[in-house]
Amino acid sequence: MSDERLQTNLLGIAMKTPVLTASGTFGFGEEFKDFVDLSRLGGVMVKGTTLLPRRGNDGVRITETPEGMLNCIGLENPGVEHFLEETLPRIQQYGMNVIVNISGSTAEKYGKLAELLDVPGVAAIELNVSCPNVKEGGIVFGTDPEAAAAVVCEAKAHTKKPVILKLSPNVTDIVAMARAVEAAGADAVSLINTLLGMEIDINRFRPVLGNITGGLSGPCVKPVAVRMVWQVAQAVRIPIIGMGGIASAEDAVEFFLAGASAVAVGTANFTDPEITMKICDGLDTYLAEHGFSSIEEIVGKANPGFLGFRNDVQKG
Repeated sequence: MSDERLQTNLLGIAMKTPVLTASGTFGFGEEFKDFVDLSRLGGVMVKGTTLLPRRGNDGVRITETPEGMLNCIGLENPGVEHFLEETLPRIQQYGMNVIVNISGSTAEKYGKLAELLDVPGVAAIELNVSCPNVKEGGIVFGTDPEAAAAVVCEAKAHTKKPVILKLSPNVTDIVAMARAVEAAGADAVSLINTLLGMEIDINRFRPVLGNITGGLSGPCVKPVAVRMVWQVAQAVRIPIIGMGGIASAEDAVEFFLAGASAVAVGTANFTDPEITMKICDGLDTYLAEHGFSSIEEIVGKANPGFLGFRNDVQKG
């Protein structure tokens, strides 16, 4: 199947399709090479990366929930040095756009990571701000507009790569967060990250997860994610990468209609490792059946307050 209708350009990155994979659900991409044409994806948001290696949380890390899952992996990863020396050279053979998700405990650490990753083979940086800021008494970067903006400023000062800010849904006002990071220079936003949740073992009388709480993802969060993309698309002009519970082409279309310029598939990769390819095929069929020649034609089409980004608008 030709992907001509699906071709897009996001942040200067040429993409065969607007379908990406969400960080933490797709490893470094190579784990799915037997199931997916990695070069066909718009990009692979690789496993969250920190300055130093992390072993992650102890105890139970994942539990299934109705229409989703809870996880508290704890950012287990081999560290940025290993990624640059070992992983990046190896995965470049697959011809995919590599977007590196980074996390830190201070704004300065985000800046250092952005600087280290300003290398050939990295298409963009995604800032995971669902982390506590140790300099500010443990407040989570992603719940405070000023703190999130500071992270963006620090990253932008240390890289020429596009910077994407991943918005947390665990806030009162998602629009305030989006506007703050846009004003700070973010090139795009991705949303949503996981919702905070927990599960209790009623026979052992204690929380199931070793970390007590975890991130809720999967189809159960999709209505929240679509609503937040809709709201943010009415407030910012930078591109939006929509994610949260996408498990079919129809799900993806909802995000585009709400105002997303691209989508990322997460939890569904665990239940069907070929799901991204099926979504690409389904999107192409949807566009053909509705008489559209490009994905850009449906971005924000259902959102009367849509302010945001379209490549065709930029060209005009």
